Amino acid sequence: MAAILSFAPLSVPSTTYPKPSLRIPLFTSLPLPSSSSSSYGLTSSFLVRNEASSSPSSSPIQALAEEAVDDSSPLASSSKLVLVVGGTGGVGQLVVASLLKRNIKSRLLLRDLEKATKLFGKQDEDSLQVVKGDTRNAEDLDPSMFEGVTHVICCTGTTAFPSQRWNGENTPDKVDWEGVRNLISALPSSVERVVLVSSVGVTKPNELPWSIMNLFGVLKYKKMGEDFLRESGLPFTIIRPGRLTDGPYTSYDLNTLLKATAGERRAVVIGQGDKLVGEVSRLVVAEACIQALDIEFTQGKAYEINSVKGDGPGSDPQKWRELFKVAESK
Repeated sequence: MAAILSFAPLSVPSTTYPKPSLRIPLFTSLPLPSSSSSSYGLTSSFLVRNEASSSPSSSPIQALAEEAVDDSSPLASSSKLVLVVGGTGGVGQLVVASLLKRNIKSRLLLRDLEKATKLFGKQDEDSLQVVKGDTRNAEDLDPSMFEGVTHVICCTGTTAFPSQRWNGENTPDKVDWEGVRNLISALPSSVERVVLVSSVGVTKPNELPWSIMNLFGVLKYKKMGEDFLRESGLPFTIIRPGRLTDGPYTSYDLNTLLKATAGERRAVVIGQGDKLVGEVSRLVVAEACIQALDIEFTQGKAYEINSVKGDGPGSDPQKWRELFKVAESK
């Protein structure tokens, strides 16, 4: 049985949501409470426990997103249990932060449990669980890891070109193909939705500029992972981001992470058919993953996503539904 530990710029025109009159940062930080005692605070519909400690490895959550989650949204105060794979990566951290602010219970599948402690602090098991496992090794994926899981967001990945991140068999074939294959094979049929983060250009690995990016096979292996998910019979949505910007924030604790904003690039462009070329904020990708969990018509489909200058949908479920829907009509 797996042990569960608790821890207290060219783009093809597609769908762009009109600019609202106000710009609100996706994340913000609140002042730290007194370090002399533990405290419980209810903020933005999310109960958090702040455990003071002089240890640098303990960084409790005391900052929440200022964009209030609409209580009428099925995402708010949800009974979901979302498995996040790659939860300490650039997009993954932001996914976890957004799930926590919505009071959605999360379970992280990680190779290194200490990373979760440093990033997310000590959390009650009702908010955040962590299990140790490596998707590259099928034998690591014990069925107990997936007990109770209703939804999955997989945002694992590595660099397209050889780098230090390739050390220890962290190569595209191991991460984007074998890891995704092993994960999908291990998931129970009861899972309601799997959201997989892939990449634009996966259907065009031999065309410029994608052929350059695919010199070491990253697009080929991501497409293989996509195809395996499609053929698995599991309900899925594939998110294909452009070149990632804003971050990664992999060296920060969550208090610092929650200060991140998408700057001026908050307007969202969503397309289909692998036609987009451009950039996208990691914060936008994370939000798209979470929104897709509950948009029924995104099931069984792939979407490309970019972000451009302007104000965007924030965390408004209706605006995201409109973005995804209009993308399908193009």
